Amino acid sequence: MGSFVCTAMMYSAGAASAHEPGYGADPDLAAPESALLPTVNIAKAVGWPEGGAPIAASGLKVQAFARNLDHPRWIYVLPNGDVLIAESQAPSKTGGGKLRKWIEKKAMQRAGSGRRPSADRITLLRDSNGDGAADVRSTFLEGLRSPLGMALVGSQFYVANTDELVRFHYENGAQKIDGEPRKVLNLPGGAINRHWTKSLIASPDGRKLYVGVGSNSNIGERGLEFELGRAAIWEIDPASGTHRIFASGLRNPVGLAFEPKTGSLWTAVNERDELGNDLVPDYITSVQDGGFYGWPWSYFGQNVDARVRPTAPYKVAQAIAPDYAVGAHTASLGLAAASGNPRALTADYAQGMFVGQHGSWNRKPLSGYKVIFIPFKNGRPSGEPIDVLSGFLNQAGQAQGRPVGVAVDAKGALLVADDAGNTIWRVTAADANSRPSRGSRP
Repeated sequence: MGSFVCTAMMYSAGAASAHEPGYGADPDLAAPESALLPTVNIAKAVGWPEGGAPIAASGLKVQAFARNLDHPRWIYVLPNGDVLIAESQAPSKTGGGKLRKWIEKKAMQRAGSGRRPSADRITLLRDSNGDGAADVRSTFLEGLRSPLGMALVGSQFYVANTDELVRFHYENGAQKIDGEPRKVLNLPGGAINRHWTKSLIASPDGRKLYVGVGSNSNIGERGLEFELGRAAIWEIDPASGTHRIFASGLRNPVGLAFEPKTGSLWTAVNERDELGNDLVPDYITSVQDGGFYGWPWSYFGQNVDARVRPTAPYKVAQAIAPDYAVGAHTASLGLAAASGNPRALTADYAQGMFVGQHGSWNRKPLSGYKVIFIPFKNGRPSGEPIDVLSGFLNQAGQAQGRPVGVAVDAKGALLVADDAGNTIWRVTAADANSRPSRGSRP
């Protein structure tokens, strides 16, 4: 979710209509707009009714893998098939002004977040009888600080708290870790800590770790001195604890995934706010070592954001255009690469990326609130998005759930963390002969 803006009109109406948001490798970008008051249009989180569930694409079915969690944000699948869930919310903030904090708190609560303190816990789920639902649940780790990213390398289990990367010793099959954490290094946090989540992935050989660190503002309006090390993906040597900036100019890089054919690192990025209902589209992109992606001076390549001061034409000239737009203000957070062999899904989902779209808070009409799949060919996006899981909004425009993290489990099924519905959903093929039709542009 992007930065909330300070306005006394918390639920102010936006423009009466909106163009179709940008999707694809070469999206049509709307002209930037400005308004005295920005659009704030939040779908109230109401939870699922008894027996309620999202709607799966044709040829697929969905069931609850686990219910009654506490704001489940992120998913990690261990090699033995156990599923770990980060139950986490934003940490308390001491900076940014009292009025702004009050408005943000009220807006977050309406969206289903911040109604109670963060659980700061990782829960283990196990499906011991193979029926597609967890029948074993245990507290794997607790006493964390707004955790999100998780990664296992050998016997070392890494957790990205909001302000540091830590590791624990892990024994295969363990349902709980009792040992004390060892700090690897600090991560940007602080009193404001605007984009608090820290995603995490290990390189395929386990030698490097990558952490997504979001910006501390919308467009650097607090001053770039508050953005040191932010809006970037860090590459970390876990053995020494040293790090470097792998790529920068990424406003809020959250989901991280390695594309299996090319071995390239990909990320899902939340772009900037307050340029209108249809600008700027969030995106997924491969990440070049040393690449710069424009923030805050430009968006979707070298499109200049005229609001940013001081200007930096030399930085704009370096900006790399991302690979694939996934809609304006969709809050695309989760990212998972298809395994190459669909197994539990169907052949349409053999190559590509699953994207969890948490949903807009500043667009009219609402956008996101679904899980989409971007088909790939030869390691690159190829074709229109498919709506894999929808129906998170009811007919009244209220949020029954909000998808966040996505992961492919040990059997090839898709797992989706729903933090407003407090559920992990599991998506599989409806039957052996089903084939979903290509979805239209969401």
